[in-house]
Amino acid sequence: MTVSDKDVPTKDELDQMSNDELVKLGTNLDGVEIIHRGERYPEPGTGVEKRAERQVAIWLTISGISALACFVVFCFNHWHFAMPDDPNYWWYTLNTPLLGITFGLAILSIGIALVLITKKFLPSEISVQDRHDGPGSSDVDKATIVAELKDSGTTSTLGRRKMIIGSGIFAFGALAFTGVIAAVGGIIKNPWADRDDAPLWNSGWSPIYNSKENPTETVFLRRDVGDPYRVALVRPEDLDSGAMETVFPWRVSDGLGETEESREKLVWGLRYVSNPVMLIRLRPADAANVIKRKGQESFNYGDYFAYTKVCSHLGCPTSLYEQRTNRILCPCHQSQFNALDSAKPVFGPAARALAQLPITVNDQGYLVANRAHNQGNYIEPVGPAFWERDS
Repeated sequence: MTVSDKDVPTKDELDQMSNDELVKLGTNLDGVEIIHRGERYPEPGTGVEKRAERQVAIWLTISGISALACFVVFCFNHWHFAMPDDPNYWWYTLNTPLLGITFGLAILSIGIALVLITKKFLPSEISVQDRHDGPGSSDVDKATIVAELKDSGTTSTLGRRKMIIGSGIFAFGALAFTGVIAAVGGIIKNPWADRDDAPLWNSGWSPIYNSKENPTETVFLRRDVGDPYRVALVRPEDLDSGAMETVFPWRVSDGLGETEESREKLVWGLRYVSNPVMLIRLRPADAANVIKRKGQESFNYGDYFAYTKVCSHLGCPTSLYEQRTNRILCPCHQSQFNALDSAKPVFGPAARALAQLPITVNDQGYLVANRAHNQGNYIEPVGPAFWERDS
């Protein structure tokens, strides 16, 4: 049965109606005919009802525990790169699968809990509704929909399910907390870390961990040939016009893998996330039209320009170089940078240019970081990690 316009109550009449009357009015206004409706548990406190509540609470608790386990794996597992001969190698290889399993189980458990709530607590109902278009919400619509929502909450009996409410708060809270930590934790660096003692390069290139012993040591450009213990240095003639190659830092003090310390340095030189650099040799016609940033006019060596591969958006590797358009592309979120205009972003979410590494050629004919500019380091932070900015 539907309600005609003349039967629609006024605002004052709506205020006087009970919740049950508003529910009935709302269903009639929507052209809904309830054929059958019955509560799941007319008699509260039965064994079946308690078992159903425990099932929902158990799955919500599993979700919360899984979310917290994901947080523990994210923060404390061995995520640093490790070679097969490293004792932490298996923990390193299990890091990503464990993150996927724990976070996936947290989401799956919540889904199962919601299905159980629908099956075991929402009233059993068969309704038929006429679908039709209509104008915006009127006072009657607003009043009746609120009543219907209240009725759904009351008849589902979820309001008195303290166990489900508590486990639900735990599950959704733990999942939300872990999600925020996972999203933010990967792009924030520790501002209090003692970088002088860390076996890494600070903003991606500068030699830090032996700078006290040899602060003027030359940093060469090295290519990855598949063997971390084989050092292949780059000369200008190695790149064709319009070509791009990924290079990494290497110093004579890093050695050639003769000792365990040397092997560790060689591996970290290739694997540390901030080290990869795009070495681009522009075509002569393009190089003549390059726009350089103030203070970086001499960072290039002829047609050769070097930019960090760490995207300034969220740190993904800008792995693609389009020769015809001289665009550097990040495949993660489609940011694009113009190699002819100091690698400034021209498309996508990235808002800052890629950091440029000053380069030159030494007396031996190898491409090296130009120490005449900021000791051969970047003059700006690499990627989105502003904690990497030098103090």
